[in-house]
Amino acid sequence: MAMNVKKGDTVVVLSGKDKGKQGKVLGTIPSEDKVVVEEINMVTCHIKPRRQGETGGIVKREAALYASKVQVVCPKCKKGTRVAHRFEGDKKLRVCKHCGAAL
Repeated sequence: MAMNVKKGDTVVVLSGKDKGKQGKVLGTIPSEDKVVVEEINMVTCHIKPRRQGETGGIVKREAALYASKVQVVCPKCKKGTRVAHRFEGDKKLRVCKHCGAAL
């Protein structure tokens, strides 16, 4: 399945504990159809010290969430939108379904 979200996009979360929050996509995992979003879906990880003198501890970090739970935010109308495609010459552009602005 093709993912309509790319690294660097601003997205809005549609469901879950972070519903309504916006963040920047830090990375995508196409094989699992998941994305990692900045400051969204924070989980607690227990880190074990690996070398002598290194400290362990409890760290908060972003976990991946399904790409179907997020929508790209249009820079023009500032709403979450589905992604449409349009050809201009030999280039394929991603555009907003609401206002037609390029994403």
